[in-house]
Amino acid sequence: MEILMRDLPEDERPREKLLSCGAKNVSDAELLAILLRTGTKQRSVIRVAEEVLSKYKDKGLHAISHMTPRDISTVPGVGPAKAATVIAAVELGKRIASRAALQVESIRGPEDAANYAMPLLRDEVQEHFAVILLDTKNHILMMPIVTKGTLSSSVAHPREVFHQAIEHSAASIILVHNHPSGDPTPSREDIQVTKRMTEVGKIMDIPVLDHIIIGDDRFTSMKEKGLMN
Repeated sequence: MEILMRDLPEDERPREKLLSCGAKNVSDAELLAILLRTGTKQRSVIRVAEEVLSKYKDKGLHAISHMTPRDISTVPGVGPAKAATVIAAVELGKRIASRAALQVESIRGPEDAANYAMPLLRDEVQEHFAVILLDTKNHILMMPIVTKGTLSSSVAHPREVFHQAIEHSAASIILVHNHPSGDPTPSREDIQVTKRMTEVGKIMDIPVLDHIIIGDDRFTSMKEKGLMN
């Protein structure tokens, strides 16, 4: 016999909590529990949701976006139908975020660049090095991925970065890459790469305006940190 949502004490029912307090006041486990709907005879739906999340807790909440139906179904109480519901909700969230990023048409500061790049890079399990290409009015032309690396690094060469800038007639560029660990703190290599790209940009007369590092719903602007020179 499964433990249904209505079998929980009233103050533990996540659906009711969401309706009365708003989605922002509901925990990750409670949101997932709403999708799962039921638990097992031994465990409430909240406990099942917590176990799903605990599978990747060391990699952050975004790791759930890479779970397959088979991954989720390894948790007792989660069958194919529930797994499909979770995967569908995650994919819908990804599509909403990606389309929101496309609404950013020009860059006025680091936050605009981060808002544009974050939905496209934050869920990647490997480092991706990209470049935002801008016209003379800082309107976004495109953001090609230059290199894909390992779990901890992606090596980009100025030749690859500025080839993209020249090919698409960019007036200036912003470097972007993600840290799969979720921590956007610049590494020594990040600082070295940024300085090298900046110097090449001066020679090519294609300024490097910033280097944005994407983390887990956080970002670092190397220009704001004074690491561009």
